[in-house]
Amino acid sequence: MTIWIDTHCHLDAQEFASDVPAVRARSAAAGVLHCVLPAVSSGNFDAVRRLAQSTGDSYALGIHPLYVAQASDNDLASLDWQLQQQRDDPRLVAVGEIGLDYLVPELCASPLRERQEYFYLEQLKLARKHELPVLLHVRRSADRLLKGLRSQASGKAWLGIAHAFNGSEQQAQAFIELGLKLGFGGAFTHPRALQLRRLAATLPLEAIVLETDAPDMPPRWLYRSAAQRAAGQPQARNEPGELPRIGAELAALRGISPLELARATTRNALAALPRLALGTVET
Repeated sequence: MTIWIDTHCHLDAQEFASDVPAVRARSAAAGVLHCVLPAVSSGNFDAVRRLAQSTGDSYALGIHPLYVAQASDNDLASLDWQLQQQRDDPRLVAVGEIGLDYLVPELCASPLRERQEYFYLEQLKLARKHELPVLLHVRRSADRLLKGLRSQASGKAWLGIAHAFNGSEQQAQAFIELGLKLGFGGAFTHPRALQLRRLAATLPLEAIVLETDAPDMPPRWLYRSAAQRAAGQPQARNEPGELPRIGAELAALRGISPLELARATTRNALAALPRLALGTVET
């Protein structure tokens, strides 16, 4: 069986509350051997840890930029404490999901713009302190994220993933030069995503990892337009079991076999997140 790794999947989301075991069983049957479950706030640190332990997956701890309005310095202290407490847990693979979001209007204006930048930099410091990779949220914020990474580099390369990358080729190369991999998922499967499809096809294969961001970021075969939803067609739920089909589309774009892509992206995921609890995966 071809083996895939979903490097970014929110299995703790409410959309999966009733059927996580079935969702995970379907994805495993499809060849998705491992998922990485990032936290989004201090309120779900324990949830993602317990879920990763129950499903045999991995997790990351961090405060998402969309949640900084409700967060406090106590949450940063809680993150620091949790990272210390779980330092010997091989399932803890990164600090994440952290980053910057300049798409949501209220996050672009004071005081939330400065607040999310403060939380981003403080969490980069914690990643350095605890010697962990980072899972970065990148929405119209690549240049500022890169500036933060450089400010905390301390002469060492970074490890981790720029999740759902959708920037320019120059920004992609900058993340790669700093040591990060680039996450690609359902967004590039949409025919109108021309720039993203070009990057998915031409960036160095050793820089790419795969993800679903489930239940979000649906691939084109699950997506329903606003008009379709208004007409009564529900938005289909994205799941980690969609990853092999996403991978097959990327392999076709690059002119290689799905098996070759799966092996390469598995190696890349291991390089980005060395503590992945992969068991007997062959790379």
